[in-house]
Amino acid sequence: MHSSLFLQILQVTLPVFGIALLGYIYGRLCGSDILSVNRINMQLFVPALLFYVLSEKIPDTQEWKTIAWGALMIIIVSGIISLPLTRLLGMRPRVLLPSMMFNNAGNLGLPLAALAFGDQLLPLAVVAFVVSTSLHFSLGIWLVSGRVHPTELLRNPVFLATLAGIMAYAFDWHTPSILMPGLVMLSEVAIPLMLVSLGVRLIHIELRYWKAGLSGALLCPLSGLIGAWVAIIWLQPNEQMRDILLLFSILPPAVMNYLLAESYHQSPQEVAAMVAFGNLASLIVIPIALAFIL
Repeated sequence: MHSSLFLQILQVTLPVFGIALLGYIYGRLCGSDILSVNRINMQLFVPALLFYVLSEKIPDTQEWKTIAWGALMIIIVSGIISLPLTRLLGMRPRVLLPSMMFNNAGNLGLPLAALAFGDQLLPLAVVAFVVSTSLHFSLGIWLVSGRVHPTELLRNPVFLATLAGIMAYAFDWHTPSILMPGLVMLSEVAIPLMLVSLGVRLIHIELRYWKAGLSGALLCPLSGLIGAWVAIIWLQPNEQMRDILLLFSILPPAVMNYLLAESYHQSPQEVAAMVAFGNLASLIVIPIALAFIL
């Protein structure tokens, strides 16, 4: 690997994994009770980020539609590939499928996209995150619980901020200039706090579920890559859009999968192992992917 490429990969991955490592160290030294911090992030900072990017930063081109369709195809294809493997892996679909379909597009995807592609293309990575999050809180909840209630979506700040941001974009509404600095400040907190939270979560790895963890760690990026291949062939995106979709496709399972599995009593220990092992495996998977993308 050329030294310049190695330096590029290091510049992208070191801040991301470094902040996550700080979160891990903090969790070890000070305890892992960050439930209130996560709640504030998901109810205030992340919604602010989504609304800000969707209403103010999405380019008025067809590129965002390509990313939206591509992200959707990656998620659906990942589920289709994983479904027949549930019996082989000895895991129920409600346990395996969500973690293979819904990846860490927030905690890892957004910071990586910001560093790899710059602020100019970050809004398109946010589009992929919005698609994934919207499906996670609808299709994902249905997969885990067997039901979904519209009232749950209407109480979810992430969903409401996404809806408001899309409406603002569609009708060309903009935040008043006097409120914009505050909105920007709120949105800038979300990504670093996601990474700290991710690091703290990694202290809960249970090695007795290593088979489920290893299976999920391998299957998630593999099924995502196949989904990206299908999307790229179907949509024929330009090079930048292709790279965003490839990065999105190889991300590990989202932490939210564990929270939903715990809420609906669907083998949360196995899901936690898949999330933890998958995010640890990303230390290897992501640099390899960046070597091809950058």
